[in-house]
Amino acid sequence: MRAVIQDAYGNPEDVLRVREVDKPTVGDGDVLVRVHAAAVSGSDWHLLRGLPYAARFAVGVRRPRNRVPGLEVAGTVEAVGKDVTSPAVGDEVFGWCAGAFREYAAVPAGQLTAKPANLTAEQAAAVPIAGFTALQAVRDRGRVAAGQKVLVTGASGCVGTYAVQLAKHYGAEVTAVCGAAKADLVRDLGADHVLDHAAGPLSVTGFDVVLDIYGNPPLGTCRRVLKPGGTLVLVGGTGGRWFMGTDRWLRALVAAPFLGIKARPLVHRDRLDDLVLLRDLIEAGHLTPVLDRTYPLAEAATAIEDVRRGRVRGHAVVTP
Repeated sequence: MRAVIQDAYGNPEDVLRVREVDKPTVGDGDVLVRVHAAAVSGSDWHLLRGLPYAARFAVGVRRPRNRVPGLEVAGTVEAVGKDVTSPAVGDEVFGWCAGAFREYAAVPAGQLTAKPANLTAEQAAAVPIAGFTALQAVRDRGRVAAGQKVLVTGASGCVGTYAVQLAKHYGAEVTAVCGAAKADLVRDLGADHVLDHAAGPLSVTGFDVVLDIYGNPPLGTCRRVLKPGGTLVLVGGTGGRWFMGTDRWLRALVAAPFLGIKARPLVHRDRLDDLVLLRDLIEAGHLTPVLDRTYPLAEAATAIEDVRRGRVRGHAVVTP
């Protein structure tokens, strides 16, 4: 079978190659999935570069321990281990795994569930990680409730498109921040107001919750736009090679009591219960993946670079 292989850290075009490899073996608790689509996210670029450096202690100090990139998958079950009772051979599934950029992937059964009936495999592959992040930011860290005013930065990206829809689902009035070219997209997702991120510092005020998705506005700006006692949810970040913005989380936690706000950084957790909830919301029409582009396996490096540079509205997927 074919797979995208990475043997060193570096730029996608320098370190990714499509090669013939053995089909993975299926453990007792695993499911063999014929991969129809694998999502591309900003995390893929960071992992390819080995950034932040602090994360290499977990993913490989000198080179990646997992040679196949890709974290989100959708496909058809080809075989199951002897301890697996669900899913079954022939089922259409989606979920998360280590190494999705390949034709077949062995995935623990507890990381998969039935694909939403109203989605294609390409759309379904774009749900798990970005969906987990947005759901846990809105519901768990932001505790968004009906009648609140919520500001979402990075609203046109992988996580932001879900965050806008979920905040609306929970009854909030949503102001989205994104590029002017993507304003119509976030309005269509339900945003009540849209701000151009290139228009200068944020001047709006009175928000109960700010979902800062890779936006990194200064903490003083966050304090100004939030109500006293409001909540700043920090999702991801950009910055130095060692910590990639997570040092800003620490500054926010220290400064928040003095600024009169609550700071709540998010490190998302992969949860099957949350994946099932996302599927139910999708099938009920409350949540829709925004799929912009698909790429063949041989163009995985291009896909990752396009996502990193903001050339994609919502999601991109690789289709083996």
